[in-house]
Amino acid sequence: MSDAAPSPTDAPDPGDDLLDVLIVGAGLSGIGAAHHLQQRCPDKRYAIVEKRDAIGGTWDLFRYPGVRSDSDMYTLGYRFRPWTGAQAIADGPSILRYIRATADEAGIAAKIRFGHVVRRADWSSAAACWIVEGERSDGAPVQWRTRFLHVCSGYYRYDQGHRPEFAGEAEFAGTLISPQFWPEGLDVAAKRIVVIGSGATAVTLVPALARTAAHVTMLQRSPSYVVSRPSRDRVAQALRRVLPERLAYAVTRWKNVLIGAFYYRLARRRPEQVRQRIVAMAAEQVGPGCNAATHFAPRYKPWDQRVCLVPDGDLFAQIRAGRASVVTDTIERFSADGIRLASGATLGADIVVVATGLELNLLGDIALTVDGRACNASEAMVYKGMMLSDVPNLALCFGYVNASWTLKADLTAEYVCRLLRHMDRQGAAIVVPRRDPTVGVEPFLSFTSGYVQRAIELLPKQGTRRPWQVHQNYFSDMLALRFGRIADGVLRFGAAGAMP
Repeated sequence: MSDAAPSPTDAPDPGDDLLDVLIVGAGLSGIGAAHHLQQRCPDKRYAIVEKRDAIGGTWDLFRYPGVRSDSDMYTLGYRFRPWTGAQAIADGPSILRYIRATADEAGIAAKIRFGHVVRRADWSSAAACWIVEGERSDGAPVQWRTRFLHVCSGYYRYDQGHRPEFAGEAEFAGTLISPQFWPEGLDVAAKRIVVIGSGATAVTLVPALARTAAHVTMLQRSPSYVVSRPSRDRVAQALRRVLPERLAYAVTRWKNVLIGAFYYRLARRRPEQVRQRIVAMAAEQVGPGCNAATHFAPRYKPWDQRVCLVPDGDLFAQIRAGRASVVTDTIERFSADGIRLASGATLGADIVVVATGLELNLLGDIALTVDGRACNASEAMVYKGMMLSDVPNLALCFGYVNASWTLKADLTAEYVCRLLRHMDRQGAAIVVPRRDPTVGVEPFLSFTSGYVQRAIELLPKQGTRRPWQVHQNYFSDMLALRFGRIADGVLRFGAAGAMP
């Protein structure tokens, strides 16, 4: 398989023809959604629109050193396609090849319109379809009509990350970069590097850079929980030797789902004990030269924010070897040759990497209207974690924050197919979840992570009872989405002409 993406001219332009489904985004979620659609609804005519020029989404965008998954590939991989790589915690290029191979083998690549961005989607109950408007990379306008809109554009902005401004940045004589836009060919050999941040990107970058840099400092305002995990799954490797590949993959996937769910529940029920254990494990691995109680002991409880994963303890190994270090402090200002901290200390730097987080973006900046009425997603309540109240024929993909994204993406795509088949059997053209005014309102996510809190007012709401709750639990969602009744009294179905 070639890593090269198909040319934008390879896919047929749907033009004014009515599609059954339009998928927005050709990343991990979008390719999975298309595969489920082809398998379960082979009669449906669909297309994928992707604003970039390649398949892969996150895994094509992020090119920084060491980029990798922060969960195992037996759950981050698709349910329908076994992960056969040796590494359970895989690097970005391997994940990208997996996504592209999935698209190529299923003929999905031919359905993608690259270099097309969606700007707005207008629902017409009279025609029972979305009129989707966008533009090509050359600025030319494009339009599609589709019966159902499936938004798989991810959860953050691709054009910018969260980027606080620091005093004195203009004085800095070195190189200042963002991981989201890593410059190709950047030479880090023998350089003094400061990585600002403490999340998944920072803990990935530091060990990767430390292999060739003079020294790498992870500068954090506050710590994160960091846990080491083997990069290879020995149980998975043993199962593959004695079981058929698909069965071995399924067993490993369930094993990892169960283990992940167990440790999450344990952390929520006994947070102080789990906190102490995580910090103690970090202390054992960093050695006496690093104070784990200062640098790896957050103020919040485990899983109030996502726990950072380091395969084979690579971050700890680089700290223990003296090639990397951690500083917990705040920035007073930049200087010509580094960063002055609030404590009065100075960090010398040739390169500063600002790994300060993402900017959430739930619908890819798509402006929605329903029969001429503007829809504000932040005012809607989310149905089963995937549809917006009073918005017809639309699903969005939003994965788990405490487990692999693809677990929820697969369930969402399966549910969309079940829903479409149900509508066909009933002769329905419109489906809409009607909001119950008696259901209480809660935030979409309960995470305290900065990227969530910065966007909390932009996100839709969840409710205080089913089916309006956003579960961070694969088993609850599996029961509801894979086996639950479609006609549950909340979804309203109707023919073209008027909203049910």
